[in-house]
Amino acid sequence: MAANVGKFFESVGNFFSGGDQIPWCDRDVIAGCEREVSDAQKGSSDEFFKECIMRLSWALVHSRQPEDVQRGIAMLEASVADANANANASPLQLREKLYLLAVGYHRGGDHSRSRELVEQCLMIAPDWRQALTLKKMNEDKIKRDGAIGIGIAATAVGLIAGGIAAAVARKK
Repeated sequence: MAANVGKFFESVGNFFSGGDQIPWCDRDVIAGCEREVSDAQKGSSDEFFKECIMRLSWALVHSRQPEDVQRGIAMLEASVADANANANASPLQLREKLYLLAVGYHRGGDHSRSRELVEQCLMIAPDWRQALTLKKMNEDKIKRDGAIGIGIAATAVGLIAGGIAAAVARKK
């Protein structure tokens, strides 16, 4: 019986927390990537510099700090715009950038935008497991938020109805 109660509370906790399966990145990793970008600016090849920027973007969107995630989103938005403008851009590089951008939006709480970006990834690589997993996580989060919203609305309606019933009863 106690095991069943424990499973119930665990499932309720997972319902509200979302059970994020995306890895997190520590501040020291971000600092290392920032140093790497700084060093790459000083005379390295353009290709190496872009690789360093991608590693920093990855670290930022996987951070627990909202300001890091927003910084990563801004960097990736600019990078995706550059890739879309460049006719020589590799579809696989675009896919990676779109996926990281989707992770950033997911972490930032914009699950609809994240889902749109994942759909773009899946147009490039339909069987990509990471993108399929993120798509499911976004859809689950959107459903959960909808269920919570319905619960809040139902509670509000119940409180209003109870208040009206109490007011009517008081007048009699």
